[in-house]
Order: sequence, then C-alpha cells, then structure tokens
Amino acid sequence: MSNLRLGVEVKSAHGLIPKDGQGSASPYVELHFDHQKFVTTVKEKDLDPSWDETFYFNISDPSNLHNLTLDAYVYNRTKGGINSKNFMGKVHILGTSFVPYSDAVVFHYPLEKKNILTRVKGELGLKVFLTDNPSVMSSNSLPQMDTSSHGRRESKDSRRTFHHLPNSNAVQQPHIPSQQPYMADMNQPQQAYAYGVDEMRNQSQFQGQSKVVRMYSGSSSQPMEYALKETSPFLGGGQVIGGRVVTRDNRRASTYDLVEAMQFLFVRVVKAQDLPSMDVAGSLDPFVEVRVGNYKGITQHFSKTSNPEWNTVFAFSRERMQATVLDVVVKDKDTIKDDFVGLVRVNLHDIPTRVPPDSPLAPEWYRLEDKKGEKKKGELMLAVWMGTQADEAFPDAFLVDQATNNVDSAVSSMYTRSKVYHSPRLWYVRVNVIEVQDLVWGEKNRFPDVYVKVQINNHVLKTRSVQARNANALWNEDMLLVAAEPFEDHLILTVEDRVGPNQDEVLGKVFIPLNSIERRADDRMIPSRWFHVQDHSDHDVDEKMKKKDKFATRLHLRVCLEGGYHVLDESTQYSSDLRPSAKQLWKPSIGMLEVGILNASALHPMKTRDGRGTTDAYCVAKYGHKWVRTRTVIDSLTPKFNEQYTWEVYDPSTVITVGVFDNSQLENDSNSKDVRIGKIRIRISTLETGRVYTHSYPLLVLHPSGVKKMGELHLAIRFSSTSMMNMMYTYSKPLLPRMHYVRPLTVVQLELLRHQAVGIVAARLSRAEPPLRREIVEFMTDANSHLWSMRRSKANFFRLMSVFSGVLAVSKWFGEVCLWKNPITTVLVHVLFVMLVSFPELILPTVFLYMFLIGLWNYWFRAQYPPHMNTRLSYADGVNPDELDEEFDTFPTSRHPDVVRHRYDRLRSVAGRIQSVVGDIASQGERLQGLLSWRDPRATLIFMVFCLVAAFVLYATPFQVLVILSGFYVMRHPRFRHRLPSAALSFFRRLPARADSML
Repeated sequence: MSNLRLGVEVKSAHGLIPKDGQGSASPYVELHFDHQKFVTTVKEKDLDPSWDETFYFNISDPSNLHNLTLDAYVYNRTKGGINSKNFMGKVHILGTSFVPYSDAVVFHYPLEKKNILTRVKGELGLKVFLTDNPSVMSSNSLPQMDTSSHGRRESKDSRRTFHHLPNSNAVQQPHIPSQQPYMADMNQPQQAYAYGVDEMRNQSQFQGQSKVVRMYSGSSSQPMEYALKETSPFLGGGQVIGGRVVTRDNRRASTYDLVEAMQFLFVRVVKAQDLPSMDVAGSLDPFVEVRVGNYKGITQHFSKTSNPEWNTVFAFSRERMQATVLDVVVKDKDTIKDDFVGLVRVNLHDIPTRVPPDSPLAPEWYRLEDKKGEKKKGELMLAVWMGTQADEAFPDAFLVDQATNNVDSAVSSMYTRSKVYHSPRLWYVRVNVIEVQDLVWGEKNRFPDVYVKVQINNHVLKTRSVQARNANALWNEDMLLVAAEPFEDHLILTVEDRVGPNQDEVLGKVFIPLNSIERRADDRMIPSRWFHVQDHSDHDVDEKMKKKDKFATRLHLRVCLEGGYHVLDESTQYSSDLRPSAKQLWKPSIGMLEVGILNASALHPMKTRDGRGTTDAYCVAKYGHKWVRTRTVIDSLTPKFNEQYTWEVYDPSTVITVGVFDNSQLENDSNSKDVRIGKIRIRISTLETGRVYTHSYPLLVLHPSGVKKMGELHLAIRFSSTSMMNMMYTYSKPLLPRMHYVRPLTVVQLELLRHQAVGIVAARLSRAEPPLRREIVEFMTDANSHLWSMRRSKANFFRLMSVFSGVLAVSKWFGEVCLWKNPITTVLVHVLFVMLVSFPELILPTVFLYMFLIGLWNYWFRAQYPPHMNTRLSYADGVNPDELDEEFDTFPTSRHPDVVRHRYDRLRSVAGRIQSVVGDIASQGERLQGLLSWRDPRATLIFMVFCLVAAFVLYATPFQVLVILSGFYVMRHPRFRHRLPSAALSFFRRLPARADSML
C-alpha cells in the first residue's frame, strides 16, 4: 500500500465557453489532490482542446482515501501574466469513486459552477484510477515554466508546471504509458459478529411479550394468523422497547447489538507428534475424535504418519452440553475396528473464556494418556476455549452438535457453514454489426443469404438475413448482451449463409476477447473497427487468435462495454441496487443497513428422518451485490441463527430480500433441490432512521393447493443514515443511471437481458463453496414474475381500483351534493364554489394547504412497522384451484390438452371483454375527431354553429360568471333534472366512429 498512487489522465474538453473576447479561449487544467497540484499545458485558441496528459499523485494515508477529493479546475490563460487566469469550470470527484486501473474508463464530466453567478459550459474528459505499480516512481519537482505563448505554441510533450500547496511534500510523477491494475479491494464488505464482555452469558429467546400490530395502512385486512408480530427481545445490547435498545444495568451496548449471544465450546485440533504405532509394521493412520457427552466430531485421517497436521476447529453448543469433561481421542484408522492410540481429557470448568477483540488463544501441547489416565508416548496440540459466534473461528468451525447419524460429517461441514457471497459485476455488451465485405461462399451459382450470429457463452442473438449480391452485406443493427467480470470469455461472431430451411452454412468466425473491448460510461461515439473473419474449421480459440493467415473476408463492427447502465438482474419492483456498472460513477453511500437474523419458529417439516418430520433450515439475504447465507441448523423446527450482517445503502428506494430454505444437500443427492420455505421483502424507504425493528414475519408461500403459512422468521433491522441532507437530495435524482434516459432500452430488451443476467449470477454463485444453487437465486430474484397468472392479473386490477377509490369516493360525494341529499352540505359547497371562483388565486394555496393538513393528520396514525406479504392484496386467499394450477404450470405447458383447451377458452373470454372495452374507448376518441371531419355533415354543421354562438357569448360574458353559472347548473336541484340523457350527450353518442369499418 506504500506504493499506492492516484493516476489522472486528462484527455480532452469540448464545448468550452469563450473567455478572450474574440470567441475563443486558451484553456488549461489544474488538478488538486491531497495538498498537491499539477497543471497541464495551455492550448491556445481552442474551445475543444485535447491534452492526453497523465499525472500521478502520492497518497499520504491510503486508509483515509475515501475522505479525499480530486478537484479539476479549467482556466483560461490571459495576457496579464503567469498567474492571470479566468475560471471556466470545475469537476469535483469524491474518493469513494476511485477505481483500479482495470476498471477505469474515460468519463466526460460536466463542468460545474464556482458560485451561482458564474457562467460555465462544456465537459472535461478524465480517466481516474488507482495504481500500486512500483515502476511509477516519484521524481524531483520541476521548475515552474511559463506556458504562455511567445511566438511559439507548446507541444503535447512540453513540461508541466507543478506547485506545492501548504503542508505538502508531494512531487511530480513521470508519465507511464501502461499501468498494471490495482487489485486491492478497499471496500470489501465483511460478515459481522461481535459482542461486548457483558453479553457473555445465557439469555432467553423472548423475555418480552409479543404483540400483534395492525396491518399496514392502505392495505386490505387479512387473517390474524398472517399478521405481523412486534416483539421485545433481549439482544446483545439490551432489550428492544419501542424501537430502541435499552441497555441492561446501565451498561454500554456492544457494537453489534441486533442478535443474541450464543455460547459455544471451541476445540482447535492443530497437530500431533511422536504418535506410537499400533501394528507390527509400524504404520499409523491417525485421526482425532472430539467428544462431549453424546456429541462427537471426527477429523480426517492421514495415512502412514506419526506427525499429522489437521488444524480443524470444532464447536459445541453450550446449551446442549450435558457432560463436564471434554475427551479428545487419537485413533488409528482400521477397516474392521479403529484402534485406540491415546486421549486428552479436559475439565470443562477449567476452560477459559475468550471475547473479541482478544487475540486468538495460543494452542498448547498435551501429553497423551491411556484409558487408565497414565501418561504414554505422543503429544497433541490443542486450543480449547469458550466463546460466542462473534469468534473469528466460528464461520469455519464444524458444528458438532448439528451432525446427526444420517448426515455425513464431511458433507455437513461443507454445506452447513455460513458464508458471504458477492455476485459478479455485470456489464452490457453493445455490438453494432455494420457490414461484411468480400464474402467467400461455396455455391457460386447463387447469392448467399447472410446473417451474423453474436454469442457470449450460451446467449445468442442474430441479425436479419441479407442477400449479398456483390459479396457484401449491410445490416447496421444494434444488439445487447450481458457479460460478467472478470472478462475471461470471448465475444464470438459467426457469419452464416442460410442455404435452406433449417440448414445453415458457416462462412467464418470472429473471436474478440471481452477484456480487450473498450469501455464507456456515457454516450460518446466509439470508433468502429474492421475484423478479419477466420476459418471456422479450427475449433481452438487460442490458436485462432494467434494464426497469421486469415480470410480476405472482413466484418465491420462497433463494440463497447456499457458502464453507464445498471444491469437489472432482479425484478424492477424489488431492485436492491440501482448503481451503474462503472465504479467511477458510484455515489457515496447514504447509510448503513444492519440485519440480525435471530430465529425461525413453527416451521413445517420439509422431510422425513428417522420416521419423523424435520427441517434443515438456513436463511439467505440479498441486497445489492452482497448475498449472505446463514449456517444450516440441522434437524430443528425452531432454529436459532443469531447472525448479524451489514450492507451499505446507496439509494433508499431499494428492497432487501430474506428467504428461508430447507437444505437438501445433506443426503448425498446432488440432484435434489433446496426447498423454499418462504421469503420476506423490506423496502428501505419505509424504515425510520436509527430505529430498531424487531418483528416476527409470517413466511407465506403459494402452493398449488393454496396459500400456506410455513412458519415465522424473527428479524431485527436498523437503518442508519450518514447524512440526512444527502438522503433527502437522493429523492430529487433520477432512479436509474443517466444512460437509461439518454439511450433508453425497450421493455422486451430489458426482459431478455434480465433473463441473461439471472442466468450468469446463478451460474457464478452455484460454483461457490458452499454453492448458492440456481433455484435459490431464481426464487430470490423473482425470475419468473413476468409469466402469466390469472391471480396476479386480478390482484393488479383490484390494486388499480384501490388507487382510484379516492377519486370514486369524491365523485360519489359530489353526486350526492348535486342530488341535494344533504341540503346544508350542498349550500355550503355552493358558497365555497362562489368564493373560489371570485378569488381564483386562492385555489392552489387551498389545495396544497389541505394536502399538508392531511399529511400532518396521517402522521399520528402512520405505520410503526415495515410492510409485509398480504394475502388479501395478492388475491391468494380466494383464488380458484384451477387458476393456481395454471400459475404453477411449466412453460411450455405440461398439462393435458383438454385442460389447456379449457384455459385457452377462459383466456379468450377474458381477452374478449378487454377487447370490447378498448374498442369502446377508441370509439369515444374517434367521435371527438369526427366533430369537425364532415363525416356526418349535419352533425358537423350543428357543432360549427354552436362554436360560432359560443365564441360570441364567451367574448361578451365575463369568464367568472360563466364558471358560476356552469357550476350552479351542474349542482341544480333534482326538481330541475330529467332522467333522460342531456342534449349534448345525445348529440355526442350519435357521432360516427370507425367501428363501422372494422371487419
């Protein structure tokens, strides 16, 4: 880290504002960072200058890098002297956006004002990166050079000016053409477990009475069985009461106080030496068995050695221990019966207690004893201590008390540990296939029907087919695919000739390594390139890249990696991250989200073991790029996890998802899938800052037989903001990155790209250890939410009706006013109406004041808990069984043809009603268009006469009088009303529509 430096490549600027009074300017750039300053050369009389100059700054304290800023000022050099300059704009870059060289791209930053009176224009192109390349050495500072023009113009390679700011000892860096990427991850999230000394004791799970709270305001009521329960548990920092952690006995709360401390006995078996042999041949296959009561853990065995090394940690839950001694037995592996070598016996009352941040306990040598307690040859190195899940040895420890007789200990150790995963950073790959020239094909008696196939891994896109009459073909088609870092794959483009139906002939291929493709973070134009089409008969990609002999055929392409988009890998309604792919566009975090996964209760048995129902439950939480997986609690319907994790929050309009699953990988069956138990979603913007939410969430899952409650999940959640002003400012910014609005993608493109992204993330996480399987990723990201569902369609329709329920209620009330149901109310409405028409300037203030008072009134009745799954809102409690079976059908369908025919007829009837409604709406619009179209000459003549008379009346009558008369007419007494339609409505309904021309 001592070699860490910040590199800044000043590329160019364009669209600068003239400053010399002659329509031009002589700009240069000053760079300020960590009390250092560099100055570029001056470009005389150029509003679109290009510098291509690189500078390297020393970083005095790399640990404080995120608090530093880079400021780039653009000045115009005047003729008043070396220090005479005019401000033209500035760029302010935060230290949190600095990225390694491999991630850096040229970004054109819009110039900012110095103050509100400053006038600026244009953009500045910079490439900012971190490097620890030792070849980037500091050099002596150069004397200040006069960069003003005196009969000559400075060249691109002229020396730069370097200035020291106060308290600075930095020097100028030499220009290095190529940089090695800086690989250190400076913002790596970590799994968090920690407790204070006061939390090292047993606690009960709940010492406060749970209470059921009312449903989220605005949602329909549902059965109390599915309601959210607010709890007051005793956590690491104290009891949670009213969203605040109340410490016990006036003691200071621990840093991570959202989980309960769980006591464990840790045994680290390091190695052994001078073990005695147990057979005539003198060989020994040792392994260690660690026993506490009826629980035991076994290390792997080594063949023919007396000095094995295991370095294995075992953890025993203290609340399950019923013995007072710990036995560590060394045995010799044998095919018939394992032989006893020696043991070490430790009294549990003599074991020390370790609390982080204490240093790890040093292991000690223990002399082996025989079964009678007498010393014998051989020693065993052990470390034994009492601790909690805050111990750094806990994530990699083998939980002995969770192993059962039907579960292999090695498999259990592999698939039950808690882990933190990071999904790969995804990029859009934009491929613009322009044209191909000099095609060579086999059959000369026909023109080839050519198309290009673009492929990355298993994702394939094709252009349209074009007939190449002169051995050339033109497409100019844009295609988007998804790629993941690190870019180890190739972009493969295949030129194919469609010889006949389902018969294609490959004419050649182009292989482009993804790591060689240019990246961009904005919408600047990427230069196109010609690629030689290679022989398709060679199947070795690496050999193809090295071959010198190539076809004469060339393919014209424009390829780039889009860093300005956010690659959607989850449903847009439940997005947990909205940042663009390019790290340098990331904004600082606005807060921290802490989640304590406490326990689950009343889980349904998901499998049968030893003749009884049981569940091997674990939780998965996803937010942003970070996935976490708790340890698997084996053979328990009320598992306790007590694991705490943290995420950085960059946008409050995001959602965290927590799912509960049953581990099916413990039975040595790789084909079995982990069964989903349920999941919950919590939107960050619904949480108050600083408050601790402790609730028991119902795990509701929709099955083919209906909705079922599979249990409850107890969570503790806290959202804390670093700056309230920054978070408020976030609400004024666009939800998605800029490129989504500059060059928007179609809905079809987004769905296809999202399907690709989910597949890439699932494939990458399934290769981890332990793996996050594909069914987990698809369930957490709602990969199939776009499929048709009659239930979901009805639910969305009723949601829409609920949105307009307020408007309908107001319309109903106004109808009662017009019918004089309550004469006093109607008279008051008349008076209010006359006042507003007489003083129209009061209308908008009255509306906004009324809305403010409504919000102030609703504040006292606001929800005190986050929203959760609602069966009534989801229309899951009254859904038809056949509709549920249709929702769980595969795509394409796997049901009987008669069932499919029935569902198709039902869908046709629903679509027919929708079709009629759409047609009626279109007819009303066409009638409006037909007022002046003379399609009905008599109706048009009547309307024209009405318009002429209305023009004279409106001109002669004050507008306020017309509005008052119209209002009084609408609210007239029922005595002056008729049951027949009005003349205007009858006239409108008689107008012609284009429905007469429909087939």
